[in-house]
Amino acid sequence: MTLHVTNTLTGELEPFEPRDPDAVSLYYCGLTVSDPPHLGHARSWVHVDVMHRWLEHLGYDVHHVENFTDVNEKIVARVGEADLGSSESEVARSYVTRTIEDMRSLNLLRADVYPRVSEHVPQIIDLVETLVERGYAYESNGSVYFDVTAFDDYGELSNQTIESIESQGDPDERAEKRHPADFALWKAGGVEPETIEEHRHEEAAPAIEACETAQTWDSPWGEGRPGWHIECSAMSMTHLGETLDLHVGGRDLVFPHHENEIAQSEAATDRQFARYWLHCELFELDAEKMSSSLGNFVTVEDAIERRGSNVVRTFLTAGSYNSKQVYSEEAIEEAEARWERLERAHDRAVEVLDSPDASSTAADEALRSAVDEAVSAFTDAMNDDFNTREAQTALLDLASALNRHREDAAEIDYRGLKRGIDALETYGGILGLSFTGETTGDVELAGDLVELLLSVREAEREAGNYDRADELRAELQALGVEVQDRDDETEYQLP
Repeated sequence: MTLHVTNTLTGELEPFEPRDPDAVSLYYCGLTVSDPPHLGHARSWVHVDVMHRWLEHLGYDVHHVENFTDVNEKIVARVGEADLGSSESEVARSYVTRTIEDMRSLNLLRADVYPRVSEHVPQIIDLVETLVERGYAYESNGSVYFDVTAFDDYGELSNQTIESIESQGDPDERAEKRHPADFALWKAGGVEPETIEEHRHEEAAPAIEACETAQTWDSPWGEGRPGWHIECSAMSMTHLGETLDLHVGGRDLVFPHHENEIAQSEAATDRQFARYWLHCELFELDAEKMSSSLGNFVTVEDAIERRGSNVVRTFLTAGSYNSKQVYSEEAIEEAEARWERLERAHDRAVEVLDSPDASSTAADEALRSAVDEAVSAFTDAMNDDFNTREAQTALLDLASALNRHREDAAEIDYRGLKRGIDALETYGGILGLSFTGETTGDVELAGDLVELLLSVREAEREAGNYDRADELRAELQALGVEVQDRDDETEYQLP
């Protein structure tokens, strides 16, 4: 069976056929960095990570991009809180650092690049200019809006008609727009205090002071900030080209975010923006969507500290990406029991394999058949729309087969047992499970943090802030990180 995926755009289970038979472009709508990452974020991260791992297992070269939204009124609302920073950019940087740390603790494969909105404003402005020139967007009082009536297929992803769509944007935009469903590509000015008031915490800076730290940029329409939707089109097309193979995000982003991405991207290029749209279902706590805004969340950091990455990943992959999942202590304890069952089967089988009695030439056909059946079942499950639930069941069946052989066989089938252990490690690894100890990611994290600081330094250099760029280099060198600028790239060496 070849890989099939459920495409939100068509509503059908379709064979997966990337543009390049050897490579896959994968874009995931990442975090708005205004709160600590929670298990709702982790669920999507883990499933995208499993997709990445399985595509590589199938032989594809995966080009994976995941953005950070670091320009947003919710970030401005956190300005002044303890240890976060005194400006929008500093708060965003604090949360990006924490997010990368949480990603590493979950044993996620790295994306090729983690673009940030603040670093792609020139590309955003270019894209907006193209849409204005092509008649798909218009300027109004220094803001720019996309004209949904000019794009014939608007509403196709979310299966809506323009007539049924309610007004997008805040109330102040309505008088500026030609049609209630038009959406902002560029917003004039900065952030108004009343816009962030509902997001503020008591310990944050006063709204007026916080808004004074909001980032703005010059544009052909005056000083302002990018609209929310345009950022993903600009970043994804900058790093992956005009047509993506896989675009993944949360179910709650189908409308308006992803609908608007399609409209603005295809209007600018006359090309299909994404071939396959995959959406992760909601993660719930007490029958409510787990979200930062509702305050009903379990942070990734707390979950890892209490249970470890293997238990958390076992829990999160117990359901498929497109099925709803509810968090409860009972559910995560069940996941802990499943992980312990897999781990015990693996460790005891390894112990037997490494014992002096493991040199037997006996062949246990029941064991070997069970290994083959488990591998086949795992493969079929993953090729069936990344069905991690059934894939996990196949691993548990494999663990049972290893236990039966260890407990019941008169002689040890060395080769059969080794095949079973290798299969458990290989296919468990596709779910991100590690049988060689918990992943701490300390060294990987150090590299990620250095790369993050170097990207900030490069942004400062491009903005002409050379003194700040030099300060960042000096701070890295003070920590023992050797930084060398060579031609068009920067190299570094950890201490």
